Amino acid sequence: AAASGLRSSELLALRANDIDFGAKTVRVEESSDQRGRGEIGPCKNATAYRTVLLCDPEGQKAMRKLARFLGIVTDSHSLIFHSKPGGPLLETNILNQGLYPALEALGLEKAGMHAFRRGCNRRWELAGVNPAVIRQQMGHASAAMTALYTGEIPLEQIRTEFSMKFGNKIDVLETMETGAAA
Repeated sequence: AAASGLRSSELLALRANDIDFGAKTVRVEESSDQRGRGEIGPCKNATAYRTVLLCDPEGQKAMRKLARFLGIVTDSHSLIFHSKPGGPLLETNILNQGLYPALEALGLEKAGMHAFRRGCNRRWELAGVNPAVIRQQMGHASAAMTALYTGEIPLEQIRTEFSMKFGNKIDVLETMETGAAA
């Protein structure tokens, strides 16, 4: 999700034949209904059906890891991420058994899978990717939806937030960095 911008429901419905390692693409044609038992069905909306190009450094890294994870696939129609019996995974299980314990161990606030999607959108925005391209990659129905995920935060607001969390450690690091550069 962090590399592709896919919704968790789209990620959990991916099949081996949705991945084209040569073209560096992920085809989104299905979605996992996370309100029920994860049944695979149609996507959220018409623009959710798309092919996502993963050619930035994070995307390329994710494709390499995915290739190693998949190894030799015997059934190209099988779900990439599945339960032991082969059925769809549920986001709540991933959160409760994996992500939340990891965040707690790191001393970080709880966050859901959607945070990875937002981070991907923001990374592409900061890299200067055209907003229309981001909208298509994310599968947003409108520019207004994409705009909800974007927007630069003023440096002073960032500094204030970090100061509240970490005290003067930021100033000390900046002074060390400035001294090293001189």
